[in-house]
Amino acid sequence: MCELLGISSRRLTRLTFSLEALAARSGPLSTTRDGWGAGFYQGRDVALFREPGAASDSSMVRLLESQGPDTTLAISHIRHATLGEIKLANTQPFVRELVGRTHLFAHNGHLPGISQSEHFCLDRFNPVGETDSEHAFCALMERMKSLWHSPSASPSIEERLSLVTAYASDLRRLGPANFLYADGDVLFAHGHRRIQSTTGKIEPPGLFMLARQCCCENDAFEAEGVSVAPGYQEVVLLASVPLSDEPWRPLQEGEVVAISMGRPVNHHQTAH
Repeated sequence: MCELLGISSRRLTRLTFSLEALAARSGPLSTTRDGWGAGFYQGRDVALFREPGAASDSSMVRLLESQGPDTTLAISHIRHATLGEIKLANTQPFVRELVGRTHLFAHNGHLPGISQSEHFCLDRFNPVGETDSEHAFCALMERMKSLWHSPSASPSIEERLSLVTAYASDLRRLGPANFLYADGDVLFAHGHRRIQSTTGKIEPPGLFMLARQCCCENDAFEAEGVSVAPGYQEVVLLASVPLSDEPWRPLQEGEVVAISMGRPVNHHQTAH
């Protein structure tokens, strides 16, 4: 299956993003060689990098690891194609604009029948490619436009979290629905199910979360393929699998977490 990674930090920092660890998962013995992407927020906009090929073969990945942009919010995805050709239009993360703000989305799972479902009808937002994941994102944005009315009047985090939670509940009826969604302010993570390497079965957990504080100028965060510059910092990482020996918390099946500026601020737990 696909690999997801999200990072939220309190302070603007240079991240050695986890593309090294995720690239290893798309190496010669892996099936995740169908594309990779990473989006780094810069204010309300996103610096987006994507390629429809293996991250382990990419010179752009090497460039980002050494010279990636400073950010407080980022999402990365490595693709294992289940629907749609291997091409740029089908490569995640996907972006859309709403009231002058760039929204970013990446999904892990398979959602058969989403284009025919009455719960995921489209109007203003439409896919460029053919994936179920992009259709899912467009459907989320159709719902989000009811909350966002102007660039100067952001809906509350609770309003956004409630909408994302209801959307995630509908999405789980179709299939595995782990996703990361960001609006430039808040990172939302939904944990569901994925293929487990130990059993080969599709079951929880689908995402793991780690919250970390760097408490002094010489204290840097290090995990497999992840580095946050030393200094006073708070950071939350979300990944398909733990990237270090630290106590990563598995998200419960159906749990949606809202994270802002390196801190989990709220979460909802819904029925499976």
